[in-house]
Amino acid sequence: MSESLLVRGGKALSGAVTPSGNKNAVLPMLCATLLTDETMTVRNAPDITDVNKVVDFFLGLGSRVEWDRDAKTIEVNHSGADLNARSVIDSLPSGMRSSVMMFGPLLARVGTLNVTDDATGCSLGAREVDPHLDILEGFGATIEWGDRREIRLQGPFSANAHWLDYASVTTTEHFVMCAALAQGTSTLVNAASEPHVQDLCSVLVEMGAKIEGIGTSVLKIDGVESLAGADVQVSDDHHEIFTFLAIGAMTGGDVSVEHSVQHHFPLMDRTLEKFGVEVERTPTGSRVSTTDRLRIEQPRTSHMLQKVEGAPWPYFPVDLIPPVVALATVAEGDMLFWNKVYEGAFGWVPELAKFGAKVTVCDPHRIIVFGRNDLRAAIVDAPYIIRVTIALFMVGATIDGESVIRNASPVRRAHPNFVENLRSLGADVEWVAD
Repeated sequence: MSESLLVRGGKALSGAVTPSGNKNAVLPMLCATLLTDETMTVRNAPDITDVNKVVDFFLGLGSRVEWDRDAKTIEVNHSGADLNARSVIDSLPSGMRSSVMMFGPLLARVGTLNVTDDATGCSLGAREVDPHLDILEGFGATIEWGDRREIRLQGPFSANAHWLDYASVTTTEHFVMCAALAQGTSTLVNAASEPHVQDLCSVLVEMGAKIEGIGTSVLKIDGVESLAGADVQVSDDHHEIFTFLAIGAMTGGDVSVEHSVQHHFPLMDRTLEKFGVEVERTPTGSRVSTTDRLRIEQPRTSHMLQKVEGAPWPYFPVDLIPPVVALATVAEGDMLFWNKVYEGAFGWVPELAKFGAKVTVCDPHRIIVFGRNDLRAAIVDAPYIIRVTIALFMVGATIDGESVIRNASPVRRAHPNFVENLRSLGADVEWVAD
């Protein structure tokens, strides 16, 4: 059942929150458990819908899964799984992009897969499967892609040297998982280097993989015969950390977020500073405290708009552009936003207009926000995009009166305690049925 977020805004939010584990890290980690028959323990695992889908899939295979939700720990062992069942691929989790990353690990075990090309996650333009099929072919698989959609592999993967068209996160993760068990040395150029990609590579190393270049755009992987089990930790979600800091700033509050990934935050902190927000590094995380009205800093270069550009890491994360757009709607000044990845990223702008925000769409990748308007409470419809849903909530949280963000369920795909954390900060927000 779809749900809405009901918020009675206009309150300064203050307090401390602990973020959840990174959704984009835990999902590939769980896919990687298919690469071994030994027990994998994944800690700080968030209780979100996508993780539930993967766990249900594993249980359907006959794998042993023990999930202690209170301890945020998932223990997985695939040694007893029935991976020869023809229904393996038919039952792959739907509605989540990470399913495609199971192709390689499953292929290494069963040799033949019957697949579909409709792996998807959210409404952010085309999410193609071709790059994943290309790398599987490079590792020695044969693919028939017509009325029959079948991928076959005889023997182990063979080494692959590949140069990605663009720095795709899921394709990089898929490549590394295949390369870990391939015969010989594989290289990937133009690899993605996001924090969650680094986390997966580190997990594979813990399992016995040999990977050089973690955190860079060139990865070198020496294949090994087998991978062992491991006890690994999901990093705190930098998206959620930034979001709560931004919410504190735009509501004029004082918010601390306890986390251990400060090393990923220099650019994200500097982006908040463009609004006159000072981010304090604390011994346990980050803090923002604001009482003054947000004001967009003017560039020193004359006749230029202040801007935020989102692109693959180490650029500012494209997934965090919507929360910054929300900041810009309540700040004094104008700001240009440029999403260099997704062509459908700004289709939600008409919903901002319902709040009274003034936004001009320049082209499918760029918008200009003209801030500090007389915003009003509204009922808005969120697209199936997690961060956009949150951004619409953020705008509503700054406005006196009652706003409703309909179709808000995608938030549960990434943030298990979103409403509970907001309430702990003093927000008047609740889930209601659509």
